[in-house]
Amino acid sequence: MGNVYGYVRVSSIDQNEDRQLIVMDENNVPSKNVYIDKQSGKDFERPQYKKLVKKLKPGDLLYILSIDRLGRNYEDIQKQWRILTKDIGIDICVIDMPLLDTRNGKDLMGTFIADLVLQILSFVAQSERENIKKRQAQGIAAAKAKGVKFGRPESPLPENFDKIIKDWDKGKLSTADVLKLCNMSESTFYRRRREYNLVHK
Repeated sequence: MGNVYGYVRVSSIDQNEDRQLIVMDENNVPSKNVYIDKQSGKDFERPQYKKLVKKLKPGDLLYILSIDRLGRNYEDIQKQWRILTKDIGIDICVIDMPLLDTRNGKDLMGTFIADLVLQILSFVAQSERENIKKRQAQGIAAAKAKGVKFGRPESPLPENFDKIIKDWDKGKLSTADVLKLCNMSESTFYRRRREYNLVHK
């Protein structure tokens, strides 16, 4: 019997991995053998996943809560599954999908069913990722249409911005003086000047 490992992934730093860790504990995975990544599942360029793969030996067992925790790219999931189960020779147990437990059904039919389920679930994982991206893009577009600004709010213009512009136009102030007075970069100054002129002229 080899070692037992767990792999946990959340998509961003502010997401909580507690639910996955509880499930690992329930399956008696030693906490030192649980590898956690906090980044997108779009590919397998993840530091903790790479460390885990280097540790795995034939006969080891890897627990993951669901196939989308492994990844969200259809072809990459298939490829990694083959590397783990065929090339390295470990067993994988996908906790929320009992059909994806390579310890069971080692015969031809069992392997066929597991492969089929894996293909379906990895396809669903990628579809969901693409849908999430589409919904985010639609949400951002809708917010922008309503006038919602993204990024840091711009600092207000100095009260005497009109005078600063006039003095700069007349050569009384250098560009360096203006940038210092307005506390902005050169490109921002030119843009804000254009916007100001459009409104006030």
